[in-house]
Amino acid sequence: MSKHIKLITGNANPDFAEKIADYLHVPLVDTLVTRFSDGEIRVQIKENVRGADVFVIQPLTQPANDHIMELLLILDALKRSSTHRITAVIPYFAYARQDRKDRPRVPISAKLLADIIEKAGAQRVLTVDLHSAQIQGFFDCPVDNLYALPVILDYLRNKNLENMVIVSPDAGGVERARMLANRLGASLAIIYKKRPAPNVVETLDVIGDIEGKNAIIIDDIIDTAGTIVSAANMLKEKGAKSVIAACTHPVFSGPAVDRLKNSEIEEVIVTDTIPTTGKEFDKLTVLSVAELVGEAIRRINIESSVSSLFV
Repeated sequence: MSKHIKLITGNANPDFAEKIADYLHVPLVDTLVTRFSDGEIRVQIKENVRGADVFVIQPLTQPANDHIMELLLILDALKRSSTHRITAVIPYFAYARQDRKDRPRVPISAKLLADIIEKAGAQRVLTVDLHSAQIQGFFDCPVDNLYALPVILDYLRNKNLENMVIVSPDAGGVERARMLANRLGASLAIIYKKRPAPNVVETLDVIGDIEGKNAIIIDDIIDTAGTIVSAANMLKEKGAKSVIAACTHPVFSGPAVDRLKNSEIEEVIVTDTIPTTGKEFDKLTVLSVAELVGEAIRRINIESSVSSLFV
C-alpha cells in the first residue's frame, strides 16, 4: 500500500517543483528555507510529515554550494521527523564532472557529495541525465537516473526536419547521440576534439557525413558553450545546412549566453532542470521534464516499475 506523498522544495528551482506538484495534484509542503542575518541557512518543515513518503525536489544549480546545503538541511530535518521514506529528487547533480581521480591529489567530488547526501538522510535518489552513469554506484541507496531524451525527441519529431544528422560533440556522448539518431531515422556524426584545460576546447575534426544536412548537436550539459559553439562552427565550415543544439542541463555560466546568441546555431533546445530566468534569448527553447519526473515520483510511491521511463 502506497504512503501519502509529500513534496518539498528548496530555493533552487521552485517553479519546476510547482509543475511536478500540479502533475501529481499534490501541494508543496509549507517549508521555510531562508537565511539568518549571518548568512547561515535556516530550514523548518511547517507541516506534519510523520509516516509520509517525502520527495525533496532540489536541483543543485548555481550557486551550487548554497543549494547543496539547503538540500542537506532539509534532509536532516526530515530524518528527524519520523518520515516513512525520504527521496532526494536532484534533476541536476552538481560536481558530476568530477567523478574520478584524473590527476594527482584531486578529490572525487561527486563521490563525496553522494556520501554526504546519504548521510544527511536520503534513502533514495531520483535524477535526470547524470553526466557520468557510474555516479549511480557512488550511492549505496537506489538511484533512478531518468533521461530527457524522449522529451527532446518528441519536439524534434514535430519540427519535421529532413535530412538530419545527429552529432555528438565528443566521444563520451556517442551513445546518447546514437539513441536519438536511431529514433529519428537520422545519420550519426562525431566531433573529435581535445581539451587542453578546463572549459578550453580545441575542435579538430568531424567523423561522418554532414554536408548539406540539418545537424543537431546533442549533449547533456551546456556550460560555457565553448564546446557546442566550436562544434557548430566546424559543422557549418564542413557544409552543414543548419545547426541546432540540444541539451538537458542549461548551466549557461560565464560567456555562454553571448556565445550562443552570436553563434551559427539557429536554435538552442534545453529542459527546465535548471532555471533559465535572466538568461533567455531569442534562439532558446525550453522544454519541461516536470511530468517525466512527476511520473517517476508517482511510480516510486506506488512501488511500480520506473524502468520504462528510462528510454
